[in-house]
Amino acid sequence: MIKKKKKYIHTGHYVAEVEVDLIYDNDEWSPYLSVEDATRLDEVREALQREDLEEASRYGRIFKLEPINLS
Repeated sequence: MIKKKKKYIHTGHYVAEVEVDLIYDNDEWSPYLSVEDATRLDEVREALQREDLEEASRYGRIFKLEPINLS
């Protein structure tokens, strides 16, 4: 069985929301990602580390985190 899931990759001031397929089966490692999805997550993480937002946005939505001062 395969389920769609959103994974969030946080690096520095940015977060990428990437949709992946989680694979469920009777294996003790279940659920797991396909090699392709795991590679995509690595590529997004590397793009965010370089602050290459255009490249990172090819894989999903990108958010910028900003601190909130409540005092």
